[in-house]
Amino acid sequence: MGKVFPLIETRRLILREVTIEDAGDMYKYLSDTDVVKPMGLDPCQTVNDVWDEIKWYESIFQEGSGIRWGITLKDSDRVIGSCGFLNMVTKHHRAEIGYELSKDHWGKGIASEALEAVVMYGYRHFHLERIQALIEPDNHPSQKLVEKQGFRKEGLLRHYEYTCGKFDDLYMYSLIKEDLNDMSF
Repeated sequence: MGKVFPLIETRRLILREVTIEDAGDMYKYLSDTDVVKPMGLDPCQTVNDVWDEIKWYESIFQEGSGIRWGITLKDSDRVIGSCGFLNMVTKHHRAEIGYELSKDHWGKGIASEALEAVVMYGYRHFHLERIQALIEPDNHPSQKLVEKQGFRKEGLLRHYEYTCGKFDDLYMYSLIKEDLNDMSF
């Protein structure tokens, strides 16, 4: 028997496990260049490409190297984005955070609400000390999003990833537990 996938509820959102049945909803945003380019991905061409993404979510959860929640609005069970951890290193109490959201829902505070909930879950349930975010220099909305959550820019990682046929520079942002010393765990 596999692990039980945790559910997170916020004021407006339910963050839950995605399933193959969500592939159609996920295809809508994972096929959008504006959504996936900052993730270093090519747009999905078919729903089968989305199945590969869902299988990856399942594999990182089962192996303990990450967890990715589907973002849904409380009044709809449709997945409109995802948020979660990858590259978790238990020994060092750190993880990388990633997220994306359907363009229809940009500018409504949904990504911020999901990110805050996932960050708090990471500190409380995974006992993380450090959460890091790697963001392309041109992705100003994502930089503003993490800065609003208290992440600090540490520096530029030059040619850190090779994606979509080119080397990408990425800013390293981090949030360590003591940065949230006014919060209770």
